[in-house]
Amino acid sequence: MSALPTRLRPLAVAAALVAGPCLAVPATATATEPAASPAPAGSCALPGRTGWTDEGHTTDRVRFQRSTGTHRVLTLYVDFPDAPATDSTDAYAAQLAPAADWMRTASYGRSRLALSSLKRWIRMPADSTSYGFTRDLTFEAHEKYVRDAITAADPYADFSRYDMVYIVPTKAAAAISFSPTYLYDPATPGVTADGTRLKWAVTFGQDMWRWGYKVADHETGHTFGLPDLYSFTGATHQYVGGWDVMGNIAGPAPQYLGWHSWKLGWTRDAQVACLPARGSRTVRLTPVERPGGTKIAVLRTSETTAYAAESRRARGNDGTACSTGVLIYKVDSAAVTGTGPVRILNAQPSTTPPAGCTALDLAAYAPGQSFTDPTTGARIDVLSGGGSGDVVRLTKS
Repeated sequence: MSALPTRLRPLAVAAALVAGPCLAVPATATATEPAASPAPAGSCALPGRTGWTDEGHTTDRVRFQRSTGTHRVLTLYVDFPDAPATDSTDAYAAQLAPAADWMRTASYGRSRLALSSLKRWIRMPADSTSYGFTRDLTFEAHEKYVRDAITAADPYADFSRYDMVYIVPTKAAAAISFSPTYLYDPATPGVTADGTRLKWAVTFGQDMWRWGYKVADHETGHTFGLPDLYSFTGATHQYVGGWDVMGNIAGPAPQYLGWHSWKLGWTRDAQVACLPARGSRTVRLTPVERPGGTKIAVLRTSETTAYAAESRRARGNDGTACSTGVLIYKVDSAAVTGTGPVRILNAQPSTTPPAGCTALDLAAYAPGQSFTDPTTGARIDVLSGGGSGDVVRLTKS
């Protein structure tokens, strides 16, 4: 699912996924060479270069909402003249409710979704089939859908009390098939209610019943400025598989990557080990899935690229262990959403995955394995590992 980068760009890529699918602890790291003090984490932060959702740390906080603190979300349940609801809203609320706990855990308590709802059906003024929820949905058509929902709900809610809205359609509205995110355009009048400009919304589709509650965490991630990590062309999950919820929502490890956690301010600079220039640095990493400790080791390779290493503990949807160890990936803050701004490096491409896992889900590196990029002189060695984490050495020649 995607967010529209301009008012005119069609949302053809938004359904690609449908087709496929804080405690800050000082970094435990020592510099082995050179002998100088370790570089600050900011030396490895990359600038954004796309003007939209990307992997840069220069997120536009006018267009995108803050990623820390409490986000007050009002959920609207809508039906249509051609698709009236005949059931209670209770099951819909229960479907999305776990998203709040997931977000709190993934952010180490730094980001919270305060979900509330009207607990009634709001009748939209037009048929469900009139809103254009197809592969070429435009920003204008999407905004009209949001505006109609807000206008219809306005008599029952004070929108000045909320930061964003979730709009959930009745199961009877098959035409509302997928779940794009609405990000306002500050250059236009937009959608207002109760003296408040509505800036962010997630408009859920019927795919919420397939993906489950984490679709809300994926889409809300767009409002924070995160890009899609699945591919808009070719194999849908060729870049990150299920290692991040911005990739395969139904994957075995749908945590946010450590890079994303750092970009969003959930992982502190003191928890990031940086090697921005020639030299070597040895780092003990604690698993991203747990709070505390050093979360990522970053080896910068250019103005807009870097390699990152993090300790991960992945399990399949059935509980089967897929891959544990060090996840190594390339970050490119100049790559646009859907084109692989993050690409996982696969340590075990020939291993047959167990049930519930894919080949990319086995990507983690084990002790004794290493990654080398001769072009940039970058090398990452996994020195040791265990239940409490992993030790890696970054080297740049």
